[in-house]
Amino acid sequence: MSTTPEHVDVLIVGAGLSGVGAAHHLQTAFPGRTYAILEMREAIGGTWDLFRYPGIRSDSDMFTLGYRFRPWLGDKAIADGDSILNYVRDTAAEGGIDRHIRYRHRVVRAEWSSAGNRWTVTADHDGESVVITAGFLFSCSGYYRYDRGYTPEFAGRDRFAGPIVHPQHWPEQLDVAGKRVVVIGSGATAVTLGPALTAQGARVTMLQRSPSYILSMPARDAFADRVRRVLPARAAYALARAKNVVFSTVMYQASQRYPARVRAWIHGLQTRWLPAGYDIDTHFNPAYNPWDQRLCLVPNGDLFRAIRRGELEMVTDHIDTFTESGIDLRSGRHLDADVIITATGLNLVVFGGVEMVVDGRPVHLPDAMAYKAMMLSDVPNFAFIIGYTNASWTLKADLVCEHVVRLLRHMDANGYAAATPVRDPAVGTAPFMDFEPGYVRRVLDTLPKQGDRAPWKLTMNYLRDIPKLRYGRVADPALRFDRAPAKVPSAH
Repeated sequence: MSTTPEHVDVLIVGAGLSGVGAAHHLQTAFPGRTYAILEMREAIGGTWDLFRYPGIRSDSDMFTLGYRFRPWLGDKAIADGDSILNYVRDTAAEGGIDRHIRYRHRVVRAEWSSAGNRWTVTADHDGESVVITAGFLFSCSGYYRYDRGYTPEFAGRDRFAGPIVHPQHWPEQLDVAGKRVVVIGSGATAVTLGPALTAQGARVTMLQRSPSYILSMPARDAFADRVRRVLPARAAYALARAKNVVFSTVMYQASQRYPARVRAWIHGLQTRWLPAGYDIDTHFNPAYNPWDQRLCLVPNGDLFRAIRRGELEMVTDHIDTFTESGIDLRSGRHLDADVIITATGLNLVVFGGVEMVVDGRPVHLPDAMAYKAMMLSDVPNFAFIIGYTNASWTLKADLVCEHVVRLLRHMDANGYAAATPVRDPAVGTAPFMDFEPGYVRRVLDTLPKQGDRAPWKLTMNYLRDIPKLRYGRVADPALRFDRAPAKVPSAH
């Protein structure tokens, strides 16, 4: 005897920063609409619940990483992971969003039927299949694999006698006090871990194959502190948020237009932060231009302070092999280590690796084109959130949620059951992300494409996206709207 699957108006995948924000926008705009959130893990918070390594913190200021609709009231602009996790959880609890979350539900397949104008979504729940149907599917699952971080193949790895730890899977009982720790990597995770481990009593060597741009930023925002003293919380938050949006936009645009000048400016700042005569050109002078990859921020210059105190050494070299006692480098130097941390990056996966099917046809992502960087060509009633690479993730997430709400309102007002981006063959293609980190380059050929013109072209500019996503017309020649088939009266 078959049972009818549960049906919701909107199904959200992921209960992290994006998913909770999407639920807030949805239930605020449509109190009568039904929705559910499927979360593969056992807890809310996504990234901020998964990562437990020492020093975990935001790599964007909290006035832009926080939601537009809920002020960040914490003291620090660069906040620790626990504070961010509590912010997400409190947002969900205050809005009753947490009551809509189904934990340990990993979505494996989503199939659209134009005949019924609905998605049939299959999730694995503790080894059993659960089927839910939905009128609209909203992917808020981020863009990397939660079950496995990226670690290159290191020669001699099995020879090393001590623990080898990836930050994505940090052991709770790892004690580094008095130990020699080598952190492999040069990105945001590595520059966070280095100073945090010295604070736990470790002697840290940060081993990088090539440098990254690293800038110091005050842990507290002096401007935000001032306006908070004279304005209500919401107004002060909006003003601090606007200031930081403008600053980050100007910084990015200057980096794109005048890379040599920005590089020289960063070099000058680092000269003041580091000991006299320090070899900046070896350890802090990347081969790429500023913002070709994301800049790394260190609160109150903690990385540079650790270097000045002699607690942290930067080594720029290539690994030859792991040994029983550490790492041999190509230069011939040996790094002694009791613990090795492989802060070597993420494995990127789009939409959580869900198998998508439209009217019996599998969706091959490299053949699809992203519409407004939030929907896919020829895939009806589907939206996704992938944040900015050059600014806070949540800035883009909020805009996408606002546009999805406007899209659903437009469909309601006109009696539409489905909205489908339709690709124009005349639109040229380009890689989805014009961004150079290894985790992007490794999977670029598996991602959807972007186009060479609007609305298919990706815009990494929040100020330009506001008029398009928050205020621009929903009706678009590239968007096809379909009404539900008329019901044929039954014969008596």
